[in-house]
Amino acid sequence: MGLQKGRSAVRFYDCITEFIFIEDEPQRSDIIFVPGGSYPDAAERAAQLYLAGYAPYVMPSGKYGILKGRFVLPGDEIPEKQNERAEAAEAGEPGEKGSAREMQAGNYETECDYLCDVLRRCGVPDQAILREDQATFTYENAIFSRKRTEEFGLQIKRAILCCQAFHARRSLMYYQEQFPETEFLVCPVVTKGISRENWYQTRQGIDRVLGELERCGGQFHEIMYGKLAKCRMREEPENQR
Repeated sequence: MGLQKGRSAVRFYDCITEFIFIEDEPQRSDIIFVPGGSYPDAAERAAQLYLAGYAPYVMPSGKYGILKGRFVLPGDEIPEKQNERAEAAEAGEPGEKGSAREMQAGNYETECDYLCDVLRRCGVPDQAILREDQATFTYENAIFSRKRTEEFGLQIKRAILCCQAFHARRSLMYYQEQFPETEFLVCPVVTKGISRENWYQTRQGIDRVLGELERCGGQFHEIMYGKLAKCRMREEPENQR
């Protein structure tokens, strides 16, 4: 029968689609969060929303991936891609998102540096960009973004979250955990060609989306255990501790 058969019926994987792929209409908010990454799309979307007046600040977050230990642009670990960038830079040829020289990973120490550059090139002024450059994975994006908003003295009642479409649920869960008093609106971007409409049609899409589903369970054990322990500590009489 195949995955395309019986579209009028509820497909067995529709519940996965609805869980992973979240998208809201933007509303006036206090800030726009961009949770890391070495791709420009989410920052470009954040810039569009900023320029449209949806928020006065944008906070890009990220140092670099904890496994890589340095900032790397997509494809820069492939020798052929590195040669292409170098040759294009020497020839002064434009790159896909600005000049090839501008987009070389060596020009950026952190994901935050790169995302700030994308935001600036899209027209976001420096005074509207609030940096967070210590996070090395998604949960830290949320943790350190919370710390930075407190350092800036901001009260975040409503926030926009710009992230990859297949990363929307996990990003939202982490940010909600760190900002429990905040209403979040997810305004994602489709990256790697993986969307809610087609993720189940390729191996790459299936691996990405089901991988996110697994992480949404596996990575929250310690968070939930920690909250459970805190609740029990509050409920336990002091003389029994």
